[in-house]
Amino acid sequence: MKILVLIHEYPPVGGGGGSAAQDICLGLVERGHELTILTAHLKGLPKEEIVDRIRVLRLPSLRREAFRADFLAMAAYVLSGLQAGFRIIKRWQPDVIHVHFAVPAGAVGYGLSKLTGVPYLMTVHLGDVPGGAPEKTGKWFKWILPFTRPIWRDANRVVAVSKFTRQLALKHYPREMALIPNGVDLARLRPASIMVNAPPRIVFAGRFMKQKNPVKIVHTLAGLKDLSWECVMIGDGPLRPNVRREISEEGLQERFTLTGWIAPEEVLEWFDKSDILFMPSRSEGLPVVGVQALAKGLAMVVSDIGGFVDIVDKDRNGFLVGSSNLDGYVKGLQKLLSNQKLLKRYREASLVKATQFDIRHVVDSYQNLLSEVADG
Repeated sequence: MKILVLIHEYPPVGGGGGSAAQDICLGLVERGHELTILTAHLKGLPKEEIVDRIRVLRLPSLRREAFRADFLAMAAYVLSGLQAGFRIIKRWQPDVIHVHFAVPAGAVGYGLSKLTGVPYLMTVHLGDVPGGAPEKTGKWFKWILPFTRPIWRDANRVVAVSKFTRQLALKHYPREMALIPNGVDLARLRPASIMVNAPPRIVFAGRFMKQKNPVKIVHTLAGLKDLSWECVMIGDGPLRPNVRREISEEGLQERFTLTGWIAPEEVLEWFDKSDILFMPSRSEGLPVVGVQALAKGLAMVVSDIGGFVDIVDKDRNGFLVGSSNLDGYVKGLQKLLSNQKLLKRYREASLVKATQFDIRHVVDSYQNLLSEVADG
């Protein structure tokens, strides 16, 4: 098949949704399909290149930061995507369009399908669903919600990445949705063995925004000063200065490392050197960093929300905690940090849990759906 992929965030730009899309695209190419990706341009990146046999076209946009796309940047992507997509479809004649994120790429897919007749499959990740990330998109959906309904209605198939995402979407868009979780390449990521670090290393990876709740990490670990640990916080965003200030006020500068925004492979290198994934998020779909952490054999201390519920077997490979329950995070981390044997057992259990998210099964599912859509 010839597959046109529409996504406004594709590595090295964006977060977990883009990484998940990249893994799917790589898997489809390995199966002999031909892919072209239309994504947003960011200063410093080439406007067109071939990466892993995938043609990546980065369209003009107003995007200024790798970790965040504001409303204007999304609107610019829609306009650029419609223009470039129409030209590409007429020249290249793809069999199917694969849209990642109902907003903004869904609008591009909807428009191109109406103009050209090429069908589209849409994958929704959470932040593109009303109520999925209220602190980030709540204001937008107050007035764009009516305009999104045709996008969902006319998609030939819709896929949600987690049970939570699907349940939330059904409140606004009453239509059939398949469930395909984000996956990872287990063969590539699986560590040769599990060895607990001394001191144990805690890792966070994500945007420094309200949704990810990064300041709570500092508040939580400040209550565990008497235990031995190090913490690496990977990512960037508007709350990074707040995190730095809290670290300084708690006198924890020697125990925290803030890497800034780094490449996906560097994130995985930090996971190789870590023991516990700590994510006190307020909302999540199925976070790719969570699945990657499973594959690397990290124990989990995460919020009892969204897709985290799908990757944690409570009291086996981690702890699920209410996002406002500071004491719950403290207790979960305390148990793991004070008992090396327990931490090693939880880490090994994550490796077992990771087998449910093998990217090969994920790509098989997408290949079948895309073929169904292309065949009508």
